[in-house]
Amino acid sequence: MNLDTREPVVERLGVLETAALLRELTAGLIALTDFDEALLALVRITRDAVAGVRWCGFTALRAGEPAGVAASDDRLAGLDDLRHGPDSPAMSAIQRREMILAAELASEPRWPVWTTRARDLGVHGVISAPVDIDEQVIGAINLYAGAPDVLTPQHQLTAMLLAEHAGLLLAAVRDRGRRQVLADERDATLLLDGVIGQAVGVIMTQRGCPPAEALGVLRAAASSLDIPLRQVAERLVRTVSRPRES
Repeated sequence: MNLDTREPVVERLGVLETAALLRELTAGLIALTDFDEALLALVRITRDAVAGVRWCGFTALRAGEPAGVAASDDRLAGLDDLRHGPDSPAMSAIQRREMILAAELASEPRWPVWTTRARDLGVHGVISAPVDIDEQVIGAINLYAGAPDVLTPQHQLTAMLLAEHAGLLLAAVRDRGRRQVLADERDATLLLDGVIGQAVGVIMTQRGCPPAEALGVLRAAASSLDIPLRQVAERLVRTVSRPRES
């Protein structure tokens, strides 16, 4: 007996759709260093990429307190913001560390205040999936449907994969952000250094560029010549300070 074990076309398309979403998210967040900017990119890409999802939001907590919120549509931002009330699908997902599904809010007894507000905004269904970011920050990705019974098991699978992937991407964003802050602090210290500060000033005058760009030029020269930054700065300062021959 020959059994057809092929997946239904809808399921195969769902897998392809999810894979495309994860690729697009990676491309959209891979170079970002600002956490809020990354959250906004995450929810907008998800809204546009997942069929049946009309809106998307993200709720973030740091040390148990609201740390950030993003909404693909500003009109619904309050649904993701715990400052407007902690009794919500997002908070349930975060507290229970499991996916929360409410396919039809009209018959949903949980979160009565939140549900009333959501229905007034046109939301008929929601999936909230917990997202682990790092030691300080956790959150939930919230997928909203604009019609009843639109959210399917495929949406739940997508939300689960999305939450896992988003956690990794957002953790990387926070790490790049921290490293950028440290680099900026180091740059600020260097600019206060006598000879390096003088060299940066020379480059700024010559090129008409800001301090950060001038410091980058100085670093590039040091790398190209394979000598310490201070030594390059000293050479430059000596060169411009040398009296010109008549």
